[in-house]
Amino acid sequence: MAAGNTYVALATNTLSSATASVTFSSISGAYTDLVLVINAANSVDASCRLRFNGDTATNYSDTRLYGDGTSATSDRLTGLTHIDCGDFSTTSINSNQVISIQNYSNATTYKTVLTRANVPASYVFANVSMWRSTSAITSIVISPASGNLVSGSTFQLFGIAAA
Repeated sequence: MAAGNTYVALATNTLSSATASVTFSSISGAYTDLVLVINAANSVDASCRLRFNGDTATNYSDTRLYGDGTSATSDRLTGLTHIDCGDFSTTSINSNQVISIQNYSNATTYKTVLTRANVPASYVFANVSMWRSTSAITSIVISPASGNLVSGSTFQLFGIAAA
């Protein structure tokens, strides 16, 4: 393969008004992995949620680790209707999530998702998640548990080119 970009920008969405969710759809299966980068705030203190292909059934699980500079905690959750991708800041657009979706177009394995997130002045967050489906991921919905994502929040989706 000829040398080229490893990360290929697939889509960017910068909100011009408050909204309840952001959707990336018609995602090409031409890449090995996806990376979703979120820099957002929300109208109320609420967690970030991901869903794939419109699946709202209990097909998701998380193993989460939180640290605030003083202590760390962890937990494991199964039978979820979404993946947890951290919390959104309510004060300014400065909470960040970097979400790696591995082997997303493979139609024979469950999908693994790695999330790194921070909520400034609160905590950092790492999560290993699974979507228990062998379907290729063709759409992603990002939403807060409650409230609305604020104007100016940005969402970027990248494809990782095969080496």
